[in-house]
Amino acid sequence: MTTLWHGRFADGPAESLWQFTVSLPFDQLLGPDDIVASKAHVRGLVRGALLTQREGDTLLAALDQVASELSDNSFKFVDSDEDIHTAIERRVTEMAGDTGAKLHTGRSRNDQVATAFRLWCKRAATEVALDVLALQNVLLGRAAEVGNAYMPGYTHLQRAQPILLAHHLLAHGWALSRDVDRLVDARTRLDVSPLGAGALAGSSLPLDPDGVAEELGFARCFDNSLDVTSDRDFVAELLHTIALLGVHLSRIGEEVVLWSTEEFGFLKLADAYSTGSSMLPQKKNPDIAELARGKAGRLIGHAAGFLATLKGLPLAYNRDLQEDKEPLFDAVDQIRLALAALGGLLATATFDLPRMADAADAPSAAAVDLAEWLVEQGTPFREAHAVVGAIVRDSLDRHVPMAELVEAHPNLGPDAVALLGIGVAVTRRQTPGGTGPDQVAEQRKRFESRLRIDVERVTPPSA
Repeated sequence: MTTLWHGRFADGPAESLWQFTVSLPFDQLLGPDDIVASKAHVRGLVRGALLTQREGDTLLAALDQVASELSDNSFKFVDSDEDIHTAIERRVTEMAGDTGAKLHTGRSRNDQVATAFRLWCKRAATEVALDVLALQNVLLGRAAEVGNAYMPGYTHLQRAQPILLAHHLLAHGWALSRDVDRLVDARTRLDVSPLGAGALAGSSLPLDPDGVAEELGFARCFDNSLDVTSDRDFVAELLHTIALLGVHLSRIGEEVVLWSTEEFGFLKLADAYSTGSSMLPQKKNPDIAELARGKAGRLIGHAAGFLATLKGLPLAYNRDLQEDKEPLFDAVDQIRLALAALGGLLATATFDLPRMADAADAPSAAAVDLAEWLVEQGTPFREAHAVVGAIVRDSLDRHVPMAELVEAHPNLGPDAVALLGIGVAVTRRQTPGGTGPDQVAEQRKRFESRLRIDVERVTPPSA
């Protein structure tokens, strides 16, 4: 078996070494990116007079042919193809002969792989961010659709205060906006071309790293060849960003699971976005929500595992860094599937608005409104808190309606009883960013504006 390093070795690689080190089964994803980077490299070699124009044209034509074969799945891999990069070079050499052997001039697999991988990561970060924006638009659409419908807000999973359902949906939307921020920031930091760094120290040949970087659409070229060939910070950052996004989706999934139970009854799932039981005919299961919750652990594991891989690696390249691709490829696949499935689930689910309102209209849900009413009359808040807390306890212990106790209390009376009316408490939240109808209507406008801005950030005109 002929390898890229066969000149130094008298014997070929052992089968067990080959099986353990081969990356072709998973790095085939980088084929299109390697082709693009190789073509830019060839043009740089022509500019540096390291290739004649004819040789450059020959290599470019061969690379175009390889791209076509990869696209239509007619490319034939052979046993000696260690990775997609060697496979492409081997096929180019078959077509271009001795000229093909010049393709790797001034290039190491270290900067070659890093370049192709960064190109893939830039595209993946954009695609994931666009998928997040699609889910945010679903949340915005449902928030507009439900209007001023309200539900219980929870702390410690105990009913706390009434809130607008739109306010709750937009809370998830704002969290996802921060995920978009992180994806765009991560993409900015990884937007560096490694091509020209060589194995670790650059090259004595007249290469054109800046021109190649510009042609490939990178924002800049590397500052330090040692750093750029060994850097996988960008992989760790993307894994962390995707893991945190997964945690946010898990939180949505958990609420869908709870809300769709008969105990809550706030949400009915569409048949197309739920599953049944192999044994229990009556079951309708929120599998998408459960998997969104479960896959968060997988994504967290990828991030933690890769950080452990990076820990303690000396400069520059080490083969450990081959472990960068599988976790990221999987993380991107899983998060995109989760975003699409959750988006469909939320777009088609039916909210039981009367049941939500009924759960939110318990008199105890207006307890803080009673306390704040007392504050407006001049009572210190701690004293007001104690007064209302005692009324709630008395109501529960003696099974007396709260309204009776409020009306009979010397510091409250009939005016305070009005606060316990159906749908009253949710209208009283007036602070910016709160759950009052006017504030939520304003919040929806701000969220809509944020989405328009983020679409431009994620897909700038240069893209």
